Amino acid sequence: MMQPARERPGAAAQKGIGHRMQTALMGWVHQLGTLEYWEALLAGFEGLGPLVPILLAMVESFFPPLPLIAIVALNVAAHGGLLGFLYSWAGVALGGIIMFLFWRRLIKRFFWKVASRSPKLEKAQQWVNRFDTSSLFMLSLLPFTPTSFMHFAFGMSDFDEKRYLRAVLLGKGLMVAMMAVFGQSLVSSLKNPGYLVLAVLLWGGMYWVSKRFCRKHHLE
Repeated sequence: MMQPARERPGAAAQKGIGHRMQTALMGWVHQLGTLEYWEALLAGFEGLGPLVPILLAMVESFFPPLPLIAIVALNVAAHGGLLGFLYSWAGVALGGIIMFLFWRRLIKRFFWKVASRSPKLEKAQQWVNRFDTSSLFMLSLLPFTPTSFMHFAFGMSDFDEKRYLRAVLLGKGLMVAMMAVFGQSLVSSLKNPGYLVLAVLLWGGMYWVSKRFCRKHHLE
């Protein structure tokens, strides 16, 4: 009579490790769906002070793939509507000023002869020439627009520096305010799911208007 093959000790250990990892992963996923988990996470984030939320919003200017709307929502959830808005606006404003002045004061001043040969720069100059202050304000106001390209194009152009910074700071302030309302709606939806509808409508409205504006000004 043939005896059943015995399972190797190594294979049994691997199965045990895999089972424990699966159990731990399922437990973590379950925690993500609880209000207590997010309250504890936000409480820890709140204790870091104003520097971290400002830096988070500022880094988005240097690394565009970061979702600014998620950063603002996190700041609002951790610090409340007013402080979350102020921290986010401060970070966005500082990041935008740094990037614009980098292109205007450094690259354009010292490397213009080399940079002016680029076909991309010529296209950017033509694009900037179509904008006045009100159009620039609208471009800054809308969240789903290429901010990094905007800083580059206007920084390398002859557009008045003070007009640019005023329009962008005001536009970004209103944009962050809209994002803060979106973030506050998300926070409220944890206790009242009805606010989730408001958050989705705000998101959809901002996205639709941004895409229409980008299409009009050939930014797609």
